[in-house]
Amino acid sequence: MGRGDLTSAEWVRLQPHLPSPGQRGGRWNDHRTVINGILFRVRTGIPWRDLPERFGSWKTVYERHRRWSADGTWDRILTAVQADADLAG
Repeated sequence: MGRGDLTSAEWVRLQPHLPSPGQRGGRWNDHRTVINGILFRVRTGIPWRDLPERFGSWKTVYERHRRWSADGTWDRILTAVQADADLAG
């Protein structure tokens, strides 16, 4: 795990709200690895193509971010995580 990657506690809170993997016929790359790649790119501001290989293919990371932005997945995740936090106080 790299600096700035999701911690185990953060992942436990986030994981139930993610879409099921493999809906497009193939096996999806691990959500956690892809999300860590997205967070790395947002944090550093590097071009997608310069994403370190530990996050997998830059195209996969970019496409998942683009798809989830377009279909409202990120908004649903944010709403769900905020609701969970409100319930926990």
